[in-house]
Amino acid sequence: MQPGPLLGIDIGTASAKGVLVGVDGTVLARASRPHPTSRPRPGWFEHDAETVWWAGFTTLVRELLKAAGDRRPAGLAVSGIGPVLLPADEDGRPLRPAILYGVDTRAGAEIAELTAELGEQSIVERCGSALSSQAVGPKWRWLHRHEPAVAARARRFLMASSYLVRRLTGEYVLDHHSASQCDPMYDLRAGDWAADWAALVAPGVTLPRLAWPSEVAGTVTAEAAAQTGLPVGLPVTCGTVDAWAEAASAGVREPGDTMLMYGSTMFLIRQTAGPRPVPGLWATRGVFPGSHSLAAGMATSGAITDWLRDLFGGDFAQLVAEAGKVPAGSRGLLMLPYFAGERTPVPDPAARGVLAGLTIGHGRAELYRAALEGTAYGVRHNLAAMGGPAGRLVAVGGGTQGRVWTGIVSDVTRTDQQVPTETIGAAFGDALLAAFAIGLDPDIEAWNPVAEVVRPDPARADTYDEFYTRYRALYPATVDIAHFLAAQQELAADQEK
Repeated sequence: MQPGPLLGIDIGTASAKGVLVGVDGTVLARASRPHPTSRPRPGWFEHDAETVWWAGFTTLVRELLKAAGDRRPAGLAVSGIGPVLLPADEDGRPLRPAILYGVDTRAGAEIAELTAELGEQSIVERCGSALSSQAVGPKWRWLHRHEPAVAARARRFLMASSYLVRRLTGEYVLDHHSASQCDPMYDLRAGDWAADWAALVAPGVTLPRLAWPSEVAGTVTAEAAAQTGLPVGLPVTCGTVDAWAEAASAGVREPGDTMLMYGSTMFLIRQTAGPRPVPGLWATRGVFPGSHSLAAGMATSGAITDWLRDLFGGDFAQLVAEAGKVPAGSRGLLMLPYFAGERTPVPDPAARGVLAGLTIGHGRAELYRAALEGTAYGVRHNLAAMGGPAGRLVAVGGGTQGRVWTGIVSDVTRTDQQVPTETIGAAFGDALLAAFAIGLDPDIEAWNPVAEVVRPDPARADTYDEFYTRYRALYPATVDIAHFLAAQQELAADQEK
């Protein structure tokens, strides 16, 4: 008898998404739910675990179960934004809102302090990455310094996926990939917690058991079943960070394969044959047992287009269509997309956005295209840091819709991009991981075949080469001004408290 359908749920920065998938990869139902991200101060990004993560999860699950009818699901996997820091008490109850991943830049002083204490080279050799706003360890130290009462009560720490797994199964577990982003708390080469450094940054905290995202962490409890409608005993996988679930959905498994995720932030994952630390990037464990990857992430990309839409009005389809009619180079505009600092390959939380060349003759179409081009230059910068163009570049995420943005990126990078059939794939990747976890052996290429290949236009690529040279010069030319303005923004926020 064929197993029932698989559930995949992903908790993103701005929304939660879920899918119900047959064992052959057919998507039977979809659901989504927007949610807010709290920004209490410049550079701070937070989620409330109960009202954002759990409420979103339960809403989507009930909707998908209704679509399933009398078909009992065979497995469930979850993913979410990460790495994040959600301090919790002994019973796993959150003590404050979760501090989000690298977009949250509050721990700059702690990054510098821990780097000086442990040594940057030692951190990179042991953990795979230099400390940055993406790292969890400095945020733990920030918590001890600025919220000591919360830190003193903390006995557990959770991420979006592991919080849901704990609520569903009672298990306190974290996947190897997520753990490998908790610098300096995980030893990349040993494949285990770096217990001495973890105790340094998070004293008194019991570290979660480690497992792989494609392993079953536990089964749904009676209490969780009553709250969600899920059947008691349903296998739940360990979960992982959303971008890595998305990479799994796109079949990014072989060394050299690279995923480019178009979302609120632009994210890149390249599979590597083993640990391969690169200055300014993040070397991590992968999704499947024994795998490794190299990752890069921009602090803002789709978030800038959201901001422009809010400023100008209209909808995305209209703005993208208008931007598509503007020639390469946005009629003489050049944007640095560092609107919330930058993560890679410029690890600078105090970097700020720059729009160069602006005149009263420019309109919203040019500004919108300049934002798309600015993020494309950032992608090229990150690919160069990774060692050059990908062996295979797969494009996923909401920004692949309409093909204007993907076309610009291919032109700027001079690289083909494969666009799979399913491009909103973290939840779809979760379902795939659930299939592996319950003992199935799905054919990933059959689950999500390539639907289109976006190829660069040589004429536009020549134009973008000239702009990219100026893009690389713009940050060092304006960095002192950006840091001054960032400090002024912090000062203003303090005065308004």
